Amino acid sequence: MDWEYANIVEDFQSGVAAPDSHDNSYHIVISDGEILCIDGQYPWRPLNQDEWRWCGLEPLSSHYLGRIGDAPIFAEEVDPDAEEPDGYEFETLWGFLTTVDQPVFDLIGRAKQLVDWHQHHHFCGACGGVTSTEPTDRSRKCESCDLSFYPRLAPSIIVLVYRGEELLLAKNANTQADFYSTLAGFVEPGESIEETVHREVFEEVGVKIKNLKYFNSQSWPFPNSLMLGFFAEYDSGEINIQEEEIADAQWFHYKDLPNNPAMMSISGWLIDDHIKRMG
Repeated sequence: MDWEYANIVEDFQSGVAAPDSHDNSYHIVISDGEILCIDGQYPWRPLNQDEWRWCGLEPLSSHYLGRIGDAPIFAEEVDPDAEEPDGYEFETLWGFLTTVDQPVFDLIGRAKQLVDWHQHHHFCGACGGVTSTEPTDRSRKCESCDLSFYPRLAPSIIVLVYRGEELLLAKNANTQADFYSTLAGFVEPGESIEETVHREVFEEVGVKIKNLKYFNSQSWPFPNSLMLGFFAEYDSGEINIQEEEIADAQWFHYKDLPNNPAMMSISGWLIDDHIKRMG
């Protein structure tokens, strides 16, 4: 299947075991966390079989992601010090947030997360033995003690708190970006998702919430989060920010909002959905 005619949502099928042979294939090439792009190619697409064969880069590891139609697609890890071939350039994953469609971004993020996991699990965390890739599932197993390691995911919550026609938005203290976003945080051991929402909101801005409503989820490959989105109604309390995490937090009328996060993020989806319902 030609890439330009592919509908990734409908045509992509994930898999673990690559086919023994194929007439065509696609390759997402990753070096030091950056993704290889073809100069002048817009929108982005992965390298086809011939481009990958002749670009001059040697893989350190290759990871089968699945197939698009009858064409397998691979994540290719190359040397972090590899130079860009003529006609190509490496781009950070952040650069794709506003330049590709959501399904393409998700596929690139999947590739990067699998390469990262492979890089960090060459050795067993229990006995230090060498690990090897299992042929039947997405895991690596220690050759000495048989302990299995699966791709790491960090579940986290993201929540839009509202009060009448106002939205509670905050600016992260650890980023230079000048925008206000929804509140977010990681799930701790022993917590339910709902408990995490209540705890994170109270810790970060000092208010209590009620009437949680689940919205949607998003894989967020920075580096390996699974974001679970909620709406929550304000209950009580005054804003008191956690300065280590939050630079500023304010109530904003939904018709007068500050700079918002990109619509490729679940934070942007939450804000946009709430505004539409308020309107």
